[in-house]
Amino acid sequence: MTNSIDALIAEKGILLADGATGTNLFNMGLASGEAPELWNEDAPEKIAALHRNFVEAGADIILTNSFGGTRHRLKLHDAQDRVHELNRKAAEIARSVADAANRKVIVAGSVGPTGELLQPLGAMTYDEAVAAFKEQIEGLKAGGAEIAWIETMSAPDEAKAAAEAAIAVGLPYTYTFSFDTAGRSMMGLAPKHIHGVADGLVEPAVACGANCGVGASDILASLLDMTEAKPDATIIVKGNCGIPEFRGTDIHYSGTPELMSDYVRLAVDAGAKIIGGCCGTSFEHLAAMRKSLDAHQRQARPTVATIVERIGPLRNKTADQSGAAEGGETRRRRRG
Repeated sequence: MTNSIDALIAEKGILLADGATGTNLFNMGLASGEAPELWNEDAPEKIAALHRNFVEAGADIILTNSFGGTRHRLKLHDAQDRVHELNRKAAEIARSVADAANRKVIVAGSVGPTGELLQPLGAMTYDEAVAAFKEQIEGLKAGGAEIAWIETMSAPDEAKAAAEAAIAVGLPYTYTFSFDTAGRSMMGLAPKHIHGVADGLVEPAVACGANCGVGASDILASLLDMTEAKPDATIIVKGNCGIPEFRGTDIHYSGTPELMSDYVRLAVDAGAKIIGGCCGTSFEHLAAMRKSLDAHQRQARPTVATIVERIGPLRNKTADQSGAAEGGETRRRRRG
């Protein structure tokens, strides 16, 4: 299965993905609790402006406005019967912006979790998850998405279901997890084990990695584990812009353009091939990240201590620390 990401990496070496969708749409007037996907039809000019601003800031990859585009998420807004049209429209808007750029810009179809738990923890079967993701990805492909960008996953079986759906539709795919629970995903996946999520499928992932989570320092610590486990893999990091802080009823992110620029340099040094921003990452942040990426010459691989010194403290334990703590507790229980 050919893909545009490998081709563009071969040309440019390292790619810059875009920044936040939700945060920037809130700044454009999206109300809390409103489904961003509905804006693909109700306010397409704002979605186009979001993509255009990221392209102008230097993004090589833009993600469609379709993170919650499965019927399970859309049913919360009585839009479960509009899956195909909303996802197709999301891809068409991004496609129109990418095609108008004066360089190659990849349109990646954003595929987020369904919000449901798979059996045995929940009611959804694996086959039902595949079907839901397939329905969404068919719409994204119809609108011109070049790749299925499976993101913010916590359960390996759900990510694998989305990957299987992408293969069935005929799109190459990537997947990223959010390592936001003591250095692991909410369902316990450690960063170093991410490479095995799609084992057994007929097509491998183009890339895998991490997005969202806690803050830039934590995602960089996860990056070290992922690249150490498989140094030749194409790894994605799309970290939050600093740490979220409540100011009254509003959430603000602490990251400055300078911090996100240093995050990019450390991500390159740690082995990432695709680097972007998640929650809180504005067009200004991304422009600074582009400038940093273009100017940076790869340096020695950082340590966690280097990351903390330059970016700030970890907000979570690392996966190894949490694993050691769990092992110690197990041994204590056995002795008891």
